[in-house]
Amino acid sequence: MTTEQNQSPAAGVGKIIKSEDEWRRQLSAAEFHVLREAGTERPFTGEYTDTKTAGVYRCRACGAELFRSDEKFESHCGWPSFFAPLAEDRVRYITDDSLGMRRVEVRCSACDSHLGHVFEGEGYNTPTDLRYCINSISLSLEPAE
Repeated sequence: MTTEQNQSPAAGVGKIIKSEDEWRRQLSAAEFHVLREAGTERPFTGEYTDTKTAGVYRCRACGAELFRSDEKFESHCGWPSFFAPLAEDRVRYITDDSLGMRRVEVRCSACDSHLGHVFEGEGYNTPTDLRYCINSISLSLEPAE
């Protein structure tokens, strides 16, 4: 996991580039706040916090496949948690120094939308010792058939 610091939005990374007005027309106000303004939904309120449905989680903004339900685990933190993305090239990382602490922001590599943060070394019994703490509103679930 490599982080980029002070990277401007969609600076050559995103394959889907839209104006902020286009994103506003496509997304609800709450989706826009989280996905495009790096907001956070309140803990324990998201649609996928406790979901156990098998399937693929996609970026709500662009539809890119990001996570599989096989990598989802219960962390009891209030947001859906995954121990790995579907593939490392599906997400990108940015150092986030807001809120007086250093965190690693996770964004969709296809459209540069904010998804959440990733934390390591918390001691969860997962194969990677990582917790991708992702906003439900950043995702849509495509159930397995």
